[in-house]
Amino acid sequence: MALEVVLPRCRGFMCTNAHPVGCETMVRRQIAAASRDETARAGGTLLVVGASTGYGLASRIAGAFGHGMDSVGVFYERPASERRSASAGWYNAAAFQRAAREQAVGAWSLNGDAFSREVLGETLALVGDRLGPLDVFIYSVAAPARTDPETGEVHRSALKTIGQPFTTRTIDLMSGRIETVTLEAAGEAEIASTVAVMGGADLRRWCEGLLAADLLAPGARIVAYSYIGPRVTWPVYRRGTIGRAKEHLEATAAALHERVARSAGGSCRVAICKSIVSQAAVVIPAVPLYMSLLFRVMKEAGTHEGPIEQMLRLFDDHIGPGRTARLDAEGRIRLDDLEMQPEIQAEVMRRWQRVTDANLNDLSDWAGFARYLRQLFGFDVPGVDYDRPVETDVALEG
Repeated sequence: MALEVVLPRCRGFMCTNAHPVGCETMVRRQIAAASRDETARAGGTLLVVGASTGYGLASRIAGAFGHGMDSVGVFYERPASERRSASAGWYNAAAFQRAAREQAVGAWSLNGDAFSREVLGETLALVGDRLGPLDVFIYSVAAPARTDPETGEVHRSALKTIGQPFTTRTIDLMSGRIETVTLEAAGEAEIASTVAVMGGADLRRWCEGLLAADLLAPGARIVAYSYIGPRVTWPVYRRGTIGRAKEHLEATAAALHERVARSAGGSCRVAICKSIVSQAAVVIPAVPLYMSLLFRVMKEAGTHEGPIEQMLRLFDDHIGPGRTARLDAEGRIRLDDLEMQPEIQAEVMRRWQRVTDANLNDLSDWAGFARYLRQLFGFDVPGVDYDRPVETDVALEG
């Protein structure tokens, strides 16, 4: 066992390494928030694709430790090497497996490319062997590129507007200063490629695989995640290339819902989530400034939520045993209801108009936003001794 002191190594504002103890501490805190008396756990079976970070990880924790569900988690993470630590997602998954073993909750993990036919086949075999038909299937994959499993073509997403360039304000994550940025409009090929990566094609492939293998239990609930956000971000998000992909995801889920309802008496829904700090979200212009303002306003109102609070509400109020999902007019579950309250949005927009470098820390939670970003990699976690050597080559069991 080779111990080492792990300090953050950064490329720009992103860490290229992760702290195993910091990651485990964050996972354990989510587990503590989700855990309830065993007599209150109804059990069941759960598959989460994209289970190592963000909403996917929180979904698996909420299902396993809130409801006692046996689970399979699929993700694509990097183990440790002689040159650097494992990825944060690897340490998150390893921490989840250890906690599940300690509490005798069934948990199996598969590390590989969820876009590939091989991983889909391996997952179907693992689910069939360990879980049987699924009560809940969560699809929470976020990736910058996707290799089409049928054609081998590599598609890459583009973060651009559609129609006209868009100029907005954001926070430079390196300097912490407000700056103006302009996004160029995407071409048709870039739009199509973004839809191929982030749209509903792979959700359809996974659902069809589960249906063909008869691995959806009667009444099975399938959920994929999306985001709408405020109008100030729509030109770059909802009405940009990402938004076009999300529209495709929602249309795909609606079509799959009809098939799942006929075949298994179940459902396939999109859940619109609240904004959270993630590696994917923070690179979207306008979003860091908006989130910093939003977090401050919601904390002042006592309604701020992280991933685990969102996913506990999803399971407790919408998709858990005996629950009936509450839907909006488009058939979506709205977990962003607290974020989008009119009084919250009005105050955020009031501050958006007023915020400058001079008053950024007074009007926003920029410091908290930056801390959340570091905590994605296990750094700046209260209670962790970063001067203490730790083992970075952590085994992923199960």
